[in-house]
Amino acid sequence: MDKSESTKIEMGESSKLERKLGKAPLLGSPSHAISSSVPIVSNNKKVGNYKKGISIFDLILRIASVATSIGAAVGMATAGETLPFFTQFFQFEAGYDDLPTFTFFVIAMSIVVAYLVLSIPFSIVCIARSHVVAPRLLLIIFDTAIITLTTSAAGASTAIVYLAHNGNQDANWLAFCNQFGDFCQTTSGAVVAAFITIVLLLILIVLSAIALKRH
Repeated sequence: MDKSESTKIEMGESSKLERKLGKAPLLGSPSHAISSSVPIVSNNKKVGNYKKGISIFDLILRIASVATSIGAAVGMATAGETLPFFTQFFQFEAGYDDLPTFTFFVIAMSIVVAYLVLSIPFSIVCIARSHVVAPRLLLIIFDTAIITLTTSAAGASTAIVYLAHNGNQDANWLAFCNQFGDFCQTTSGAVVAAFITIVLLLILIVLSAIALKRH
């Protein structure tokens, strides 16, 4: 009887001691930790969905940029017109390769097309793995370089197109778009397509910057 009573006393004292030491609340701490981590997980999921949405929009804009840059390059490369009248020694014709600026435009826009096509797989990687920083960082660096090349080609060609339409009285340069109307219309369309490409590239750079900031 003494042993059983002493055992009961020891068990009672040990349970009281555990309550004082605060062991009982420790049993409930894992559930508390799990509940506190739920908002963090949901927040990370929202950020991931936000980045994936940006990456999908990025891919759509890149495909659109490929289309506009191809239109600019092909339009300028196929620009040419031959007048229906000629003399015994001369035939009046105009082509993009007659002007070095237009030749530079075709080469520059061809480089832009090649880059945009090669950048599409990187954009797809950003969709599949939106948390990865390296592909997005490469895209924003090369997009900045390509938009510089596109702007220089479009700006130089704009000056030539303006002179073709209006001429320059001070330099005694005559406008020849009255004679070569189709040629001027084609080159003007190519320049407009190049400026549309510039706008799309600018939006792509902004999207990449937003995605990196959210990271």
